[in-house]
Amino acid sequence: MCTTTAFLGAWMASRYFSVLFLVLPMPMPDPTTLPSAPLQCNGLRFAYGHGPAVFDGFTASAATGATLVRGDEGRGKTTLLRLLAGELRPQGGQVSLNGVPCAEQAAADAGAVFWADPRARALDSTSPAAWFAALAGRYPAWNAQALQAHVAGFALDSHLPKSMEQLSTGTRRKALMAAAFACGAPLVLVDEPIAGLDRPSVQYLQQVLAQRAAQGGPGIALVAHYDALAGVPWNAVIDLP
Repeated sequence: MCTTTAFLGAWMASRYFSVLFLVLPMPMPDPTTLPSAPLQCNGLRFAYGHGPAVFDGFTASAATGATLVRGDEGRGKTTLLRLLAGELRPQGGQVSLNGVPCAEQAAADAGAVFWADPRARALDSTSPAAWFAALAGRYPAWNAQALQAHVAGFALDSHLPKSMEQLSTGTRRKALMAAAFACGAPLVLVDEPIAGLDRPSVQYLQQVLAQRAAQGGPGIALVAHYDALAGVPWNAVIDLP
C-alpha cells in the first residue's frame, strides 16, 4: 500500500511539473547577446556633422525572422537602417551582415539588402509596375508569386501603372513593402511601416510579419517603429536608447 501510494505521488508530481514545463513561456532572445546572429552592430558610433552622437557604442544583433527596432522619434531608427543598408558609414565600431561590413556588402552584392527610404524622391517618376520589373532582375530570390499576393493584400492593383509621385503616402509605402517582402534578400529593412496605411492594410501587414516571425524567415526583416504591432510575435526587439 505504501509502495502504491508513493508511486502515485511520484507520478502525480511528475505530471504536475511536466505541465509547468509546457506552459512556461519561452524568453525572447536578448538582441545584444547573439554572437552567432548574421546581423551584428558592435560598438557602433555615428553622428551627423558636429552634432550630438546618434549612436555611441551601440551593440545589438538580429537573427533570421522578424525583428522590431523600437524607439521614439529622433532616437535613430532611420539612421540605423541607413547604416545597415550601407547608405551611411559608421564613424566607429562596425555593422556587418554575415561577417562582412554592410557598406562593403551593399557595394559588392546589390541583392543582399533591400532598403527603399519612403521619404526619398528618387522613384517619383517611376511606376510601381516598372519598379517591380527592375527589382526582379536585381534580386536573385525575387518571388513573383509572393509579389502578386502582396499586391492583392495591400490592394495595389489599380495603382500599379501610376507614377510614385501620384500615390498617397500610405499607397507609396504599401508599394515599397510589397517589393520588400517579395525580394528574397537576406536583409530587408522597413521604416515606419504603418504611416498613412488604412486599417485593412495594417491588418495584412501584421499577418505578413507574423508569418515571417513564425517561419523564422526568409532572411532577416528589420522593422523600425515606435511601438510593437499587435499580433506580431517578434523574434527579437531592439530598443534604442
